[in-house]
Amino acid sequence: MVEDSSTRTVPIKLDVDKGAADLLHQTINHFRDAANYVVDVAWEPDWKITSKQELHDLTYYDVRDDSPLPANLVQAARNRAAEAVDGVVVRWKQGKKASKPSFTSRFASYDARTVTVNDDHATLSTIDGRVTAEFVLPDEQRDTPHSAYLFNDDYDVKGATLHYDKVEDCFYLHVRTKPAVENDEAEKGDTKHVSVLGVDLGITNIATTSTGRFWSGGELNHWHREYEKRRGDLQQTGTRWAHKNVQRVGRKQTGRFEQMLHTISNEIVEEALENDCTHIVFEQLKGSRERLPYAKAVHKWAFHRLYEYVTYKAESEGLVVKQINPAYTSQRCSKCGFTHEDNRPHNNGQDEFECLKCGYDVHADYNAAKNIGLKYLRDQQKSGRGGAPVGVRLNSGMLNVNGEHSPTSLTS
Repeated sequence: MVEDSSTRTVPIKLDVDKGAADLLHQTINHFRDAANYVVDVAWEPDWKITSKQELHDLTYYDVRDDSPLPANLVQAARNRAAEAVDGVVVRWKQGKKASKPSFTSRFASYDARTVTVNDDHATLSTIDGRVTAEFVLPDEQRDTPHSAYLFNDDYDVKGATLHYDKVEDCFYLHVRTKPAVENDEAEKGDTKHVSVLGVDLGITNIATTSTGRFWSGGELNHWHREYEKRRGDLQQTGTRWAHKNVQRVGRKQTGRFEQMLHTISNEIVEEALENDCTHIVFEQLKGSRERLPYAKAVHKWAFHRLYEYVTYKAESEGLVVKQINPAYTSQRCSKCGFTHEDNRPHNNGQDEFECLKCGYDVHADYNAAKNIGLKYLRDQQKSGRGGAPVGVRLNSGMLNVNGEHSPTSLTS
């Protein structure tokens, strides 16, 4: 793993019960298998793949289908594999000998989302939820790495690596920390010229952005109906051949949909970059079936897939991806703020939004996308957090949290 000179790593011995230890062992085994699988894919005969995004596209869903690892640990295993292969390529360029990487040691990499470090214990993601691991700390902590970096407010935890020590028969957590002052300065720098791209998810339009860009859900809906009909016909046959073909049809459907969602996710990230956005904000995916009563299971699956794709691709571009509670974003007027359920008539396919107060008439999904971005701004303002974005990108400029519109030369 590549670390800069300001990173300080603190090793901590862990005390876990048998159930937690079993889960950590299994998680480490699956992490190692996932990393080695990615290396195998990256190790092409004539060239070596070192791009994390390319390896994500080639391996992520295969690993997710075959492994119980949570998404963040799958991504961490991919990153370790990509870095290992890249390290070999670098050594080759320097005229040094190096062979294909192979992960044999028992470890798993964690980021700040998958490990939480407290004063006397940590919680870690596993293949079956989180486990708690107590710290075994020295009796005297003065002038130790623990007091200098881990329990020092001047340092922030950025992640950790879990190791199993076979000789001692115990786990160690190597916690990575960085100076908090340095992080604060970086965050302050990030607050300059930042803005939000709001994204609304739906059935007619699978995605709509606050810049007025629409991605139709027609292809997904059409092919879902076609595949459902095909599966139904095969299932009625009841033969073994038909059963195999049902599985083949399902794989073909998934592949077609994933290709489409990859394209949409790429274009959403490009839309954010072209409009100088630093944040992409979605509505919360939890509860999407309740908010969209006509949504089928395939829509819920597509929303989650699309969010995962955008999150990964945005991360590689330095963009932040968030979710917000979408309450009233479909009923609120993004122009004047008036909120009423009748602002969005239900007799026209729910595509039209017309404010009862100011008369603002616009596509309902576009109005919701702007409100999603605005709600994120308001939530940040209420929380008192520094570095909140300054506006929501529109197709004709930018809208700030007070509803004030600033025209720019930006276009969607």
